[in-house]
Amino acid sequence: MQSIEQAVQSRYGAVATSGFSSDQTGIKAVAEAFGYSPEELTSIPAEANMGLSCGNPTAFASLREGETVVDLGCGGGLDIFLAAAKVGPQGKAIGIDMTPEMIDLARRNAAKGADGKPYENVEFHLGTIDRLPLPDASVDCIISNCVINLATDKPAVFREMARVLKPGGRLAVSDIALKQPLPAELGQNLLAYVGCVAGAILIDDYRTQLQAAGFAHVQVIDSRKDLNVYAQAETASCCAPAPAAGVVSGGGCCAPAQVEPTIDQVLQGLLRRYNVNDFAASVRVFAVKP
Repeated sequence: MQSIEQAVQSRYGAVATSGFSSDQTGIKAVAEAFGYSPEELTSIPAEANMGLSCGNPTAFASLREGETVVDLGCGGGLDIFLAAAKVGPQGKAIGIDMTPEMIDLARRNAAKGADGKPYENVEFHLGTIDRLPLPDASVDCIISNCVINLATDKPAVFREMARVLKPGGRLAVSDIALKQPLPAELGQNLLAYVGCVAGAILIDDYRTQLQAAGFAHVQVIDSRKDLNVYAQAETASCCAPAPAAGVVSGGGCCAPAQVEPTIDQVLQGLLRRYNVNDFAASVRVFAVKP
């Protein structure tokens, strides 16, 4: 039986090779709905945005020049490239992702750069977010975008965050969290997990687990964004785009080729029976390491 981690890695590997980008209207619409400006999206390689966001963490991370910032689950580099501009040439932006295809894509995007100029203050590492390949107390700020909900051991992720942050360091995270427990049909469904729904935890539990990891000044705020925007943009799930025209794979990270019915169709069937906004929320998470 396929594990959750294998399913997540397989599906997001498919997204990385799918050709999704800001050049597609639906993908761009998802990013703008969750807080990215048109100027931000045109300032970075189009392939860095694949419609996987549920917020814009760089907008509230208060990044400063010279800082070291780490993005957990960096994907194609969307938030890393925006962060790199904020921390400047004396700073560093580091992306971590467990999917080799995503790391390869991010590195290609970094080499392509903005306006043909490669990014010189970014680096990408293959690794899981519950075992970060980083030294203790080496990071000023941690960002993440719609990824922690996919981790099966969230307390371990929060402990790793606390380990690598410097004293006084902070986290600024966009994520999916639950307003109330999910119906069993959703909560026990692997496909809903891969789609960022079933792996989410309650907002109160998110706050409590961060505090247990040693964080202070913890805030988990419902951004009140409409999660149905994904469906309106013809995406496969809350974090997984449907296939672009001409793409043979059966539909983003929730749909491998040659499956009948496709996985995205199964998940969409679940989400048609439930209004995801009744149960889940896009949240902004902020906390400080004392």
